[in-house]
Amino acid sequence: MQRDLFSEEHELFRASARRFVEERIVPFHAQWEKDGQVSREVWREAGEGGFLCCSVPEEYGGAGGDFLFGAIFLEELARAGTSGPSFHLHSEIVAPYITAYGTEEQKKHWLPKLVKGEAIAAVAMSEPGAGSDLQNIRTTAIADGDDYVINGQKVFISNGQLADLVVLACKTDPSAGGKGVSLVLVEGDREGFSRGRNLEKAGYKAQDTSELFFNDVRVPKSNLLGVEGRGFKQLMQQLPQERLVIAVRSATSIETALDWTVEYTKERKAFGQSIADFQNTRFKLAEIKSKAVMMRAFVDRCIAAHLKGELDSVTAAMAKMQSTEVLWEVLDDCVQLHGGYGYMWEYPICRAWADNRMARIAGGTTEIMKEIISRDLLAD
Repeated sequence: MQRDLFSEEHELFRASARRFVEERIVPFHAQWEKDGQVSREVWREAGEGGFLCCSVPEEYGGAGGDFLFGAIFLEELARAGTSGPSFHLHSEIVAPYITAYGTEEQKKHWLPKLVKGEAIAAVAMSEPGAGSDLQNIRTTAIADGDDYVINGQKVFISNGQLADLVVLACKTDPSAGGKGVSLVLVEGDREGFSRGRNLEKAGYKAQDTSELFFNDVRVPKSNLLGVEGRGFKQLMQQLPQERLVIAVRSATSIETALDWTVEYTKERKAFGQSIADFQNTRFKLAEIKSKAVMMRAFVDRCIAAHLKGELDSVTAAMAKMQSTEVLWEVLDDCVQLHGGYGYMWEYPICRAWADNRMARIAGGTTEIMKEIISRDLLAD
């Protein structure tokens, strides 16, 4: 099916993004997997190339583009099977928080640095005892004169080792439940802020995912992002885009897994014929192709709605849930069609299989998505 979302300008950007991924990311990704993180240099190169924070307004150093530019870059990273650079978190999740809720001073200070890749951003929500249940986070930021004093711990934080700026979800009023949640900007060099170990994961081995610790970290009240006590609502307002980002990557990963598997099964021989000549293989590939086309159509429809400001939280939850569930089914089938080689790390299908199991958890688990959808379905 022909995609009709993109203009000529978008397609020129895609060609540049594909070239950047092929030349500046793919050759180094295996080493980054061994290192447990990507280089800072590639962040600066991405910034110089105009690939970061494309939707940031021109007055703050960005291109003032639409969401499609970020989606294109995300698709090209997924198409190459390069999971290490967490550019989408930086550009499509953190930067929009600052653009939407930041003061003029915050935006002028941070957004140009994020655009250039001079500063790397992370968002810290999950805690050892609170993942999807953000209303019950225990990290606190208690007012003390002109400052907040922050204490607590975060876990599973992408960009955790490299982050120069953390958008921290914390309780400014621990007695107020969800109404006590606020977002506070924490610079990476603040006294009392420390990074735990770079977590060893089943996949996403080139992405630095860390524990973060806050021990009497003092930040000025001017670091408050948005309105005190409105942090939970601010998080909810931005979640549709975060979940759409996951769906965009998942839809592309489904297509890519199919391409790899078609190529492999046509070349691999067994019992005097190619794997693709067996009826079971042909039928399975037909099923995957059908899933890929239907998922692409739905995700593109969600992108179009988002561009108009019409993507609601329930539809975003459906996109996130279904795209990641279908992706996992497809990857498992594709590994099976690769046989023993599908379980070898040197093959991209194996890395994709390990990387994308996380997609059903991050950004809200499948079970949370079902809860969101069913509540709306059964509402009076």
